Amino acid sequence: MDLADVVPPYVAKPLELRPFRAVMLAPGRVGDPASARALARPYRDVAARLRQWIAQGRATADTAPAVYLHEYTAGGLTVRGLVGALEMSQRAETMADRAVWPHEAIHVERAGELADRMFQMDLNPAPILLVHHGDPELRALISDVSRTEPDWRYLDRTGQRQRIWAIRDEDVLARIGGLLADARLLLADGHHRYAAYLRLQEEHSGTPWDAGLAMLVDQDDTPLFLGAIHRTLPGTTLHDLAEAARAAGADVTVHPRQRALSALDSTHLVLTDGAEWHTVSPGRLDREAAVSWLHDHVLPRLPRPVDRIEHHHNVEEALTASSPTSPAVLLPSPDFEQVRALVESGGLLPEKATSFQPKPSLGVLMRPMTDA
Repeated sequence: MDLADVVPPYVAKPLELRPFRAVMLAPGRVGDPASARALARPYRDVAARLRQWIAQGRATADTAPAVYLHEYTAGGLTVRGLVGALEMSQRAETMADRAVWPHEAIHVERAGELADRMFQMDLNPAPILLVHHGDPELRALISDVSRTEPDWRYLDRTGQRQRIWAIRDEDVLARIGGLLADARLLLADGHHRYAAYLRLQEEHSGTPWDAGLAMLVDQDDTPLFLGAIHRTLPGTTLHDLAEAARAAGADVTVHPRQRALSALDSTHLVLTDGAEWHTVSPGRLDREAAVSWLHDHVLPRLPRPVDRIEHHHNVEEALTASSPTSPAVLLPSPDFEQVRALVESGGLLPEKATSFQPKPSLGVLMRPMTDA
């Protein structure tokens, strides 16, 4: 298996979120699959393509730099956060200095490909998502902004409802900066883009690449939903998987489908090949995440290494992909506090361990380097 095994460097405090002049796709094009053409190969033509789209009214460039408050609603969940250019040039030397905490390792080659792509595009096409427990004063400030009339409001092509405020007042920006300076942010989504930002900063120090586009979400204000990413394991069998779980000290019980699925909770996993169903109780999930227990204690005990690990963001998708030669492992949703505590104690989760949802539609806020 080709496993991610490199932890990207940690950005150091004080955290700084700079204003930038956003480029935005026109409301009717946000979330439209056809709009992806604006960001498609050849990547070196993307900057000119976006300028053409702006001239045609298919995109727009803001009039002046801002830190943006972006609120989006999808599937009944509302998320809002501050979007800005995150300063990346300072590296933490101690755990106490760390401002941004990745919770997964990355593939260096993939991060390099993303860095090359962004450099050719001259663009940060989408923000990474950072989650934290915000300062109450900052939460109140954001709440005050959200009660004013937004600068942009629309329903996009995916059904997400977008509201965006451009924050330009220097006093408000200074207050935001002071309240964020000591923040500790969990990297929720975009580990490879984050690593690409760091590589671009190192290669182009002293330029706009010293920063990368980021959205900061307060989990105490509008929390992102934290879901599991399930697995199917081509190259093994349900029997071997169940025996490996037993060898790792878990109780493994055969159940009918419905009872097994109803047992999927914070203390149980479910194994199935589509015909048989097993519930697994490791008895140690109060001390480690289920996905870590699977990777650290079960997979190494299989008689043959799995060919690869396939990832699925919902149970139905995993069950559809399961078979006698590719059993599924259904995992419970991780807990945000558990993930944060693990990471801040120096640990990591396996690759694709968490799914923070919902994510914003592509094209709402982009950061060009030519006017960063």
